[in-house]
Amino acid sequence: MKPSVYLVHGIWHCDPRYNNKMTIENTMNISVGVKASYLEQESNPEKARYLFAYTITIKNSGGVAARLLSRYWKITGGDGHEQEVEGDGVVGQHPYLTPKEEFTYTSAAMLDTPVGMMQGHYMMVDDHGAQFEVAIPPFSLAVPQRLH
Repeated sequence: MKPSVYLVHGIWHCDPRYNNKMTIENTMNISVGVKASYLEQESNPEKARYLFAYTITIKNSGGVAARLLSRYWKITGGDGHEQEVEGDGVVGQHPYLTPKEEFTYTSAAMLDTPVGMMQGHYMMVDDHGAQFEVAIPPFSLAVPQRLH
């Protein structure tokens, strides 16, 4: 699968399937939807500071409740630099999702390039004590004017 943001002959391109759309992944009946946007007012391109917000919706489509324990992110800048982030819960919470319930939160990521991407996973535990990993789909972070 081609990544959502890729370099061809020195020009960054964004796969149109990922541009301004929600990207969704489903693992173990837990779906994760992501929508990202550029925060122009909070960014400072002259200082290589590009701030992006991303909104994530986690939905339990299964028949067993589950709690989110932790998160892992791999953030890749347009220059190929990778940063890994791990942490407890999300936005200070450990959401507990009963069947058919969903949880939505918004967070942000700072890049030093106008394009990049994020992907990762959540560690969750169901009511039977089984721990499992839920994929967070790759999604692009891109300043709209930088896309070709």
